[in-house]
Amino acid sequence: MEDFILDDPQVEIVFQEILKRIKTLKNGDTAVAMAKRGMIYKVNYGASVISLQNLAAHYTRNHLLAFKLWNKQWRESMIMATLLEEPDKVTDNQMDFWVKNFQTSEIAEQAVMNLFVKTGFAFEKAYSYCLGKKYIVKITGLLMIGRLALSDESITDDKFDPFFELMSPLSKDTQLSTTFIRAFTRLGMRNPNLRQVTLKYANILKTIDSETSRNNAEEIIKQLEQE
Repeated sequence: MEDFILDDPQVEIVFQEILKRIKTLKNGDTAVAMAKRGMIYKVNYGASVISLQNLAAHYTRNHLLAFKLWNKQWRESMIMATLLEEPDKVTDNQMDFWVKNFQTSEIAEQAVMNLFVKTGFAFEKAYSYCLGKKYIVKITGLLMIGRLALSDESITDDKFDPFFELMSPLSKDTQLSTTFIRAFTRLGMRNPNLRQVTLKYANILKTIDSETSRNNAEEIIKQLEQE
């Protein structure tokens, strides 16, 4: 991620304080339930995302602090890292490093929502991750498309154009279906122009030789027409 980063005694104090406060948010029942659903972490205290958001609100964003929290690799410390990182200090290598180490789609979603879409290369990374080989990387790309669709209305439609060429290959993967439908439905809901473009591509998906693609297309069309 970064070859070398200087430590800071004051940041270390804050880091240790956050770890202690995370432990007070422990919910064993939640952690067990998550594990049963296949959400496996190195360490999971079962803290709610809302409680972590409230905890993060007491601290100032800091690049080194986020670095230390991420490297701890607890579920809660990684979520805190996404909340306390400075978007303008995130590098593309750092983002790639985090994505490759995502343990669950929960962490991917938190990173996308809290941090990734706030960086200067969000559109570029959303596209490249959708072309990734690993499931979690593709999911991250789709989550980014969905969040970017909800972003600043001043962003011009042409920034979203490259995403439509991804619809055909991504639509064939059953594992991606739920996130795929949500991402492109959100994109179509952004404004009337993108709605028409999304509908056009969804109708093309209905003609390809993939039942999954056709089902995904039907759901996108249904949701956009209801809207």
